[in-house]
Amino acid sequence: MNRPLHLLIGAVLSAAPLVAAAQTPPPPPPAEAKTMADAYVTAAGMSDLYEINASQVALQRSQNPAVKKFAQMMIDHHQKTTAATVKAAQKAGLNPAPPALDAGATASINELQSASGADFDRLYLGQQVPAHQAALDLNQSYASGGDKAPLKASAKAAVAIVKRHLAEATKLQGGSGAAGM
Repeated sequence: MNRPLHLLIGAVLSAAPLVAAAQTPPPPPPAEAKTMADAYVTAAGMSDLYEINASQVALQRSQNPAVKKFAQMMIDHHQKTTAATVKAAQKAGLNPAPPALDAGATASINELQSASGADFDRLYLGQQVPAHQAALDLNQSYASGGDKAPLKASAKAAVAIVKRHLAEATKLQGGSGAAGM
C-alpha cells in the first residue's frame, strides 16, 4: 500500500470511535412498555431520569450557553413529566418504584462525564436526539394503545413536550445556535 492510503485508512479508523460515541443514547424501551402500565411507568421514569442526569452533566460541562439553556429546560420539564407519570400511575392503582437507570443509560451518562471538552456538546446532542425519538415513540404508542386511562392521558400530554425537546435538540445539533428556546 502507498503512504497516502495508509494515512487515510488510519485517519478513518481513528475517527470511527468518535463517530460511534455520538450515537450512544440509552437503549429504547421494551416493546411491552408501549401497552402495559407497569412497563410504561418504568420506561418513562428511566427516560426522564436519563434526561435529568445527562442534562445535569451538560450544565457542568458545556461551554455553549444555548446547550446549557436546553439542559436546564430538560431538567425542569423532565422533573414535571416524572411527577405527572407517578401521579397518573397512582390514580391507575399502581405504586411505582422510584425511577432508575439501566446499564445502557448509565453507560451513556458515563460517556458524557468522560467526554473531552471539545466533544462534549456533540456527544450530548448526539444522545439527545435519538433518546427523544425513542421517548416520543414510547409516549405516542402508550397514549394510543396503553392499558390504563390515567397513564394514557399522561403519555398524551408528554407527547407535545417531547416533540418540543426533539425539535430543539435537532436545531442545536444542526448548529443553529440558540434554537429558539
